[in-house]
Amino acid sequence: MVRQFADRELPAEVVDRIVASALRAPSAGFAQGWGFLVLQDAADRARFWPFVPNQTAHTPAMQNAPLVVVPMAQKASYLARYAEADKGWEDRAEAKWPAPYWYVDTGMATLLMLLSAVDEGLGAFFFWIMPKARDDRPDSEIPAHLQRFRDEFGIPDDYHPIGAIAIGYRAADAAPQNPTLAERRRNIDLVVHRGQWGTPMYGSITEPPAASR
Repeated sequence: MVRQFADRELPAEVVDRIVASALRAPSAGFAQGWGFLVLQDAADRARFWPFVPNQTAHTPAMQNAPLVVVPMAQKASYLARYAEADKGWEDRAEAKWPAPYWYVDTGMATLLMLLSAVDEGLGAFFFWIMPKARDDRPDSEIPAHLQRFRDEFGIPDDYHPIGAIAIGYRAADAAPQNPTLAERRRNIDLVVHRGQWGTPMYGSITEPPAASR
């Protein structure tokens, strides 16, 4: 994740390729229950930044990003799709879903945009939309904050923003990645299990082959 960007615009065709890549993500039932708010104009991005005060306070240079995309999930598309004749869940019960695929699929679309940004030689940063951090903040303030965001940009209530992506050219003076991140990376044998939970991927060895890292 790149959090510091150069103050440099992106070519229009690059923006188009990055955003279009999200439409190639898989979705349950091909429901495609997602929406993407694309903010390119400086005035629109200026309206957006106040909704992520924690992020901008921590890394002000993220506001140089010339492109912000807000991916949003729409549950109703999935419930409606699986109530169709070829699926047959006419009651539209959410309990039948093993996972909320409206979020899963929107997350996959988000990852495609992140990867497309890398393919274009750019940096990208995925972050959440939250009110200013306060010790006394009630949880109820978070949905109210998201509703204010929807109101500002005219977003329908049934679209739920899962976060935002800032995309642009990495700043020349951007700090290198914190070396402690590599130290915190979980060993593959702790997270990958072959055949049975608890059986390590690579037997008794403690490090996977270099090609698999």
